[in-house]
Amino acid sequence: MKSPLILIVGGGGREHAIAWKLKQDSSAPRLVCAPGNAGTAELAENLPLAATDIDGLLAWAVEHKPYLTVVGPEAPLCAGLADRFRAAGLRVFGPDRAAAQLEGSKVFSKDVMVKAGVPTAKAESFSEPGAARAYARSLRPPLVVKADGLAAGKGVLICRSLPEAENAIDEAMVRGAFGASGAQVLVEEYLDGEEASILALTDGERLVMLASAQDHKRIFDRDEGPNTGGMGAYSPAPVVTPDLWPTIRSKVFEPTLLELRKRGIVYRGVLYAGLMLTRYGPQVLEFNCRFGDPETQAILPRWEGDILPALDACADGALRDECVRWVDGACVCVVMSAGGYPGPFKKGDPIYGLKDAARLPGVTVFHAGTRLEGGHVVTDGGRVLGVTATGEGLRQAVTRVYDAAARIRFAGAHYRKDIAWRALSA
Repeated sequence: MKSPLILIVGGGGREHAIAWKLKQDSSAPRLVCAPGNAGTAELAENLPLAATDIDGLLAWAVEHKPYLTVVGPEAPLCAGLADRFRAAGLRVFGPDRAAAQLEGSKVFSKDVMVKAGVPTAKAESFSEPGAARAYARSLRPPLVVKADGLAAGKGVLICRSLPEAENAIDEAMVRGAFGASGAQVLVEEYLDGEEASILALTDGERLVMLASAQDHKRIFDRDEGPNTGGMGAYSPAPVVTPDLWPTIRSKVFEPTLLELRKRGIVYRGVLYAGLMLTRYGPQVLEFNCRFGDPETQAILPRWEGDILPALDACADGALRDECVRWVDGACVCVVMSAGGYPGPFKKGDPIYGLKDAARLPGVTVFHAGTRLEGGHVVTDGGRVLGVTATGEGLRQAVTRVYDAAARIRFAGAHYRKDIAWRALSA
């Protein structure tokens, strides 16, 4: 294949990791990222187009005809980017709008799971706050309130008491904390157990499971504080034992894809299941329609060989098990965030120590919220960097990643010191 042109849509740590992996492909692809960040600028041409600027992205793609477009974030997928591109004869890795509603609408996703017989928490949906409060009173706390639409990972509220639940309902439906995404909510029972992230590639019929991972959503150590977009991840997750894989495949992924096909929906891309491993077996907390962030940063460094053939196969309906292979060992990603995140935070602070950290064995620093200013890398988001390290085992990867993180400095920098603590303390 002659140096294919690949368009990567998005500008976060996930997209930097995708660009990093594609850059190593034997086909030597030419990469363009829209909008990208200071990290992708070292691997690709950055386009000044937002990931949600579908008209602008489509106009560029029609003119330049990329071999493949890889869509990172959920927002453009839920807005129909893949539909628009495919209608224009362009190849896309990512699901159409109807399929992306598995993430774009918690109510739609729950309906699919119930109809497909996928194990998940009991829940009801509401568009009127009084009815939601009444249902919450019928459940025994703790319980969970979820905004129906996209909320950047912050629309899931775990409520330890009934007053907390009523406040969460009002926060979403009355005070409008999540905008239109909170006009409808799910109120569901709380599932107890350990979480795991399982991603699979699919061409609509066939699927290939990817390596397991575990995300850390809370801002502070020991899972304290508010939810974030993710403060770190590691792969593999030992809690996903070998005996669980057949169950996860047959009880979660296969019936979900079958139910979608019954509805005339062909899902092509990554299907991500956030699971709670309960004493009754794996149950689905939520589905996402794209690579996870920061799970991608922990999974892709363990992918052996080329990734483009697998992305091609998903787009073309030709997925095979041989498309994906893994190297032994472990990988850990620690997210460094701006002070104040997930609340208000400052941008534009210079970042120091990036090259020093990246020189360490097994270490790669993925950029998330960064930009170039006067030739220097500065902060430009809440989650700033994903410091990542591989190792022969999890303990070595953890030691390496924290050695690297300690060498990076910017004003207000914050990161959790306990990523992978569950696995290491097991």
